[in-house]
Amino acid sequence: MGKNKGTHKSDKASKRKKDEAKSSKSSKKASAAELEHKAAKFADVVPTPANANRPQKRSRDFSFTQNREVSWLRFDNRVLDEAFDESVPLLERIKFCAIFQSNLDEWFMIRVGGLSDLAELKHQPADNKSDETPSEQLAQLFSILPGLYERRERCFTQLESALEMEGIKRLAPEQYTDSDLVTVSRYFESRLAPILSPLIVDPRHPFPNLKNGVLHVVCSLDGNDEHGVLGMVEVPQTADRIIWLPSSEGRIRYTLVEDVIISMLGRCFGSYVPTSSGVVRVTRNADIDPDGEGVEEEEDYRQHMKKVLKRRSRLQPVRAEITGDLDESLVTFVRKELELEKRRMFHLSTPSDLSFVYQLEGKVPASRKGVLTFPPFAPQPSPMVRDGEPMRGQVENHDVLLTYPYESMSPLLRLIHEAANDDDCISIKITLYRVARHSRLCESLVTAVENGKDVTVLMELRARFDEQNNIEWAERLEEAGCTVIYGSEGFKCHSKICQITYHDARGISRITCLGTGNFNEKTALLYSDFMLMTAHPGIAEDGNAFFRNLSLGNLRGSYRYLGVAPLSLKPLIMRGIDREITRARTGAPARVFLKLNSLTDRDVIDRLAEASQAGVEVIMIVRGICCMLPGIENRTTGIEIRQIVGRLLEHARIYAFGVDADTIYLSSADMMTRNTERRVEIAYPVLDPTCQQIVKNFMELQLADNVKARRLTCDGTWARIDREDGEPSVNCQEVFIAEAYAHAMEAESAATTKASAEPEPAIETKPVAAVVQTAVKEPADDAAVQEADETEGTVPAETLPEEAPAHAAAPMTASAQEPTPAEALAQPSEPKRAPAPAATPAPVTAPAEEPAHVTATLIEDAPESQSRRVGNATAATQLARRPRGRVATAFAIFGLGFKTLFGRAKN
Repeated sequence: MGKNKGTHKSDKASKRKKDEAKSSKSSKKASAAELEHKAAKFADVVPTPANANRPQKRSRDFSFTQNREVSWLRFDNRVLDEAFDESVPLLERIKFCAIFQSNLDEWFMIRVGGLSDLAELKHQPADNKSDETPSEQLAQLFSILPGLYERRERCFTQLESALEMEGIKRLAPEQYTDSDLVTVSRYFESRLAPILSPLIVDPRHPFPNLKNGVLHVVCSLDGNDEHGVLGMVEVPQTADRIIWLPSSEGRIRYTLVEDVIISMLGRCFGSYVPTSSGVVRVTRNADIDPDGEGVEEEEDYRQHMKKVLKRRSRLQPVRAEITGDLDESLVTFVRKELELEKRRMFHLSTPSDLSFVYQLEGKVPASRKGVLTFPPFAPQPSPMVRDGEPMRGQVENHDVLLTYPYESMSPLLRLIHEAANDDDCISIKITLYRVARHSRLCESLVTAVENGKDVTVLMELRARFDEQNNIEWAERLEEAGCTVIYGSEGFKCHSKICQITYHDARGISRITCLGTGNFNEKTALLYSDFMLMTAHPGIAEDGNAFFRNLSLGNLRGSYRYLGVAPLSLKPLIMRGIDREITRARTGAPARVFLKLNSLTDRDVIDRLAEASQAGVEVIMIVRGICCMLPGIENRTTGIEIRQIVGRLLEHARIYAFGVDADTIYLSSADMMTRNTERRVEIAYPVLDPTCQQIVKNFMELQLADNVKARRLTCDGTWARIDREDGEPSVNCQEVFIAEAYAHAMEAESAATTKASAEPEPAIETKPVAAVVQTAVKEPADDAAVQEADETEGTVPAETLPEEAPAHAAAPMTASAQEPTPAEALAQPSEPKRAPAPAATPAPVTAPAEEPAHVTATLIEDAPESQSRRVGNATAATQLARRPRGRVATAFAIFGLGFKTLFGRAKN
């Protein structure tokens, strides 16, 4: 660099830097206690209520498992595949690049950050899926990452070239025209210069703390007697990322704020002259245990979490990305100041932060959006719900199962809103994990407490990267008068449950809402999830016990219908697998179906392998991490694992047992040790036959997907689904959209056949044939999860009538007459099918005189000595149920129609 007073530090300055580093070491590095706890979790030896009787040292077979982080990278690479898919609209493809990058950012912060901490241990633990230490894993990961970065760079460059052909162009500083320079200069002087804080790095100006994920413009500066001085400008987070440039009609030209700053560096450093420049983005370790240092006895937990967030912002860097032509000597200087290895520095030719691409769609004229973006889709009304009628009566008449985002969240929001204004409602209790920033659900909770209801909210403040939003909502709800509690130490509450209690002339009754995803209006537009609303007395009793146990910090509660982690959810899954093993060993057909986001729990993996070896058909749909390898001879030859990455994020969890799925549970939990043993999760049975059929149709169609689905191979890679000659292409998400429109049309048609007190709102629909044709065309338009539209619908402000409907549910004490769970374990039973549908659908306009009886199979607790014994299966339990809903036949017929059209999935 020649003479450089800015980078050649004096001995005194070096000593000062060492002292500062030493004093801040405790704040940047994990403490010994934290590392010890992380190592225990890494090695799967953390004692929890779920594994108290499990041997800590077990021999493992690694022939059919793979490393978790490698599996995750392959998932993110699958996301990038969608960006290369030419059947996906162009702007949607470039969003995929942004999704890939944001996924990778979070992975570095959490997973690489955690592994980096553990790699500093003298005696490193070994992972129970790959038998590799953290250091060995990091070496493997950093050998894979350069190829992924190269693929991402190539993809983004190709997409920008394609967008330029469509009239959408990003300009770099060297491409500015005279007109552009005028625009950029005016913007810089009026909007940026007043808030910028340029600095140079020299002995009197130490290297600054580069914030996590924030862009910093760096440059080499020459002065009168200095050369190669490092100059830095932090890009303001409040500034617009995109600056729109003068454009002719039909064209969109823009530049990025960091490029504006680069073009104006000569105005930032006085007499210094910039000679080279670039942009640096640092990723810091964010893997910090909120409970690692404990909470002071008199400290408010919210204040503790605020301290944790501040500490996380100062943790050690784990990666740096650099764009531009910065001198190599300064790049080395920056790397050393950040204390990063060479392999953790990534040089890019495209922007490191791609979040700006989501703003491009808003500039595209409506006439061109049909070509560049997906056709718009709005969640449709559920055919299980009638508009204009109170939700309480409908749920008490029959269970309601909503399928997001194909069906609207409005029925749930209506139910809570109506309860908030219902004199018979005495309490609302709910768990909240991730909440929309503008949440109508939370506003209803505020209304409820203002109306004198007892409102209890378990707000999980440790929901990673949503902590600040949850803290703010917790403060607001508490100020409004709600009772706000927090999850137990060491156990995040990830369950999604809401319970509404009513007290009227008939006594106490409850409605329980259970979901696979969050009570979040924004994600309900993007994530594929289920939400069950039920007045079933047994589930209600369990829900009431659940909230009572949470209020007391009791993680060892006993439940009759629900499987609740950390104690009883995994045993429920194990008993379901064991039942199918028993059936297979007696020569009966047996099947296990699991739909998950991730599969990493080694105990579950081993039991599934045992089931495969016993002859059980094991079929899984795993969206993300899958540490199990199928098709390994004599180990997992009977296991089929698929993955679906499409326009919407697959988020629902389904556990189904039996060739006819006679036992179905929905859940908030993945099969990861953190979910099954170190979180509070809920699995809940689907007992209503109409709801069961909805889930079965969902399973069938997902397995029929041959467009966006992939099959996991024995080497851990994802392969396309082979399609036979003449076999139609099936994109399950597009078909679900078609179903949603068809169901909405059917409900609207049925509504017009009866008199209505008030006109019902019109439902925007499309011809079913056209939608189905779109769904099965080849290639099909589809993509991955993307940012939600901030526009949110409104909820009708209906209230319940003063008199309860005649078909309201019986008081809670009625459930005491039902058979106990122990009676369901008497002997193995054959799978039961749902009752056949009637010939034509008939709307329910009056309550049935007698409740119908349906057969439901529950997987119940067994004595410890029988938990692994052959023959441990369940018997059918007769449950008094409400009459079939008015849309049961419609769903069944529609499902059969799709089954006829597409056929069963090929195994």
